[in-house]
This record gives sequence, structure tokens and C-alpha cells, in this order.
Amino acid sequence: MSSGSDLKTLFERKKELIDEYLRETLCKKKIPDILAQSIAYSLLDGGKRVRPGLCAITAESLGIKPSRVLPLAAAIEMVHTASLIHDDLPCMDNDDYRRGKLTNHKVYGEAMAVLAGDSLLAFAFEISLNELPKQGFSQSHILRALSILSNAIGPSGICGGQALDITQEYGEDNEEFLWKMSELKTATLLRASLTAPAALVGVDEQTMSCLHNYGTHMGISFQIVDDILDVTGTISELGKTPGKDEASGKVTFVSFYGLQKAKELALNETKKAVEAITPLGEKFKVFVEIVEHFTRRSR
Repeated sequence: MSSGSDLKTLFERKKELIDEYLRETLCKKKIPDILAQSIAYSLLDGGKRVRPGLCAITAESLGIKPSRVLPLAAAIEMVHTASLIHDDLPCMDNDDYRRGKLTNHKVYGEAMAVLAGDSLLAFAFEISLNELPKQGFSQSHILRALSILSNAIGPSGICGGQALDITQEYGEDNEEFLWKMSELKTATLLRASLTAPAALVGVDEQTMSCLHNYGTHMGISFQIVDDILDVTGTISELGKTPGKDEASGKVTFVSFYGLQKAKELALNETKKAVEAITPLGEKFKVFVEIVEHFTRRSR
């Protein structure tokens, strides 16, 4: 990799693989029509596929063909999409737009949106358990990978982060709350996109530790940049309504630290991510460019 265009091409190629796999997988499944439409609406139309793309790139860096981890990559995207569907509901963030179009519940109703999200969470594990053994991965490695993914979803992951987000239980002035919420709600799934495929391969603990630390700092930087873009971005750039955090009185890195300090914190987390991944050498150099690219979104 030598330029932003090379990185864009890399992710686009992974996106094409993942999109095709998701379409084929969904078509094979017998699902009631209205539920199938609701699932497809959120899963197949839109999204940059950042998380499954990271999964495929990690596998490639570890010497595994990306096609072998497609079931896991698809599962990660299903989990992410489910979290967005649920996150947008009136009982959560009550958003009208996602990925540049109306949110799922605005089109199919709240009940169907809940069912679509629940279906995707279950389908993620079904496809992993059914398809990953066919790719030659050992049972123990598959179970470890899925344990990482389930942890990223549950009370110590996305659900825990969302619980903090909607309750703000530690109060606006608690700095620790903001960092904890960001790690749980955002960093855990981004981190799992790296560590779950590494678990499939059976990497050593040092490699796993480097990927874990990189994913944590990258994920927090990603969330800080999202908070910045909520203030500085437009609906066409974001694919969702900007200014929602401020309007709802949520504590964010921008509201707590101010815009300039938030930008500095994003750069600092990016630096820590680079330091974490550097010991893995040349084969993982692309991850330096990836985290730096994500940070540049706020400039």
C-alpha cells in the first residue's frame, strides 16, 4: 500500500466479495417475505463493510485466503447491521436516516425492525457454525472466534455500551464514563473484526495481544471521529442525521472536551494503535494506513 487510493481499492475489493456472499447467503435462506425484505433492506443496500473488510484483511495478513473467512466476515456484518437497526429504534436513538436512506423501522415498522435485528444476530452464529468447519478451521478455533464475537455483542460489548449511552448513568462530568461507553459501543466490534479471524487461524498470544490493543485504540479513535463528524458533517457525508447527539443532550468527546481537543485525542489514539501493530512487522503495515485513513475523516 502506498496511497489512499490503494487503500480504497483494497476495501472495495473486499466489499465486493462480502456483498456477493451476503446476497447469496440470504437468497438461500427460507424466510417469510416481509421479514426477508426488512432484513435485505438494511443488510444488502448500503454500508461500507468496514468491519467485515477488516476481518478479510486480517486473514490475508495472516496468510489465509479471504474467501475462507467470508462466513465470519458476513457474521460480523450481520451483527453490525442488527446493532444499527436496534440503535435507530424510537426506544433507543430514534433516528430517521441510516446509510443515506430511511431507517428500517420507518419503512417496515418497529416490530418488524426488531425481528429483523434479532434474526440477523441469530443468523450470524448459524452461518458461522455451519460454514466455517467447511473451510478447514478446527472446532476449538471456531469456538474461540465466536466467543470473541459474542462478547463483542453482549453486556460487555455493544449492548453494554448502548445501555450506558441511553442512561448516561455516570453523569455528564464523569470522564471515565465517556471512554468506557466508547470502548464498549464501538471499539469492541471493530476489535473483534481483527481478533476473531486471528483466533480462527490460531495465532500466538503476542500476535493476539497486538491486534487486541490496536483494535481498542483504533475503535476509540473511530468513535471520537464519529463524534466530530456529528458536529461538522452533513447528511450526505454521514448517511444519517447530523447534530443528533447535541440535540439530545448526549455526552460526546466533542461536548466534553471541545472540538479541537477531540481532534487531538483522535490523533493520540491513532498513534497508540500504530504503536500496538508495529511489532507485527511488514505484513501488518496496511493497518497503519487503515487507522490513519479513518482518522483523516475528521479533517
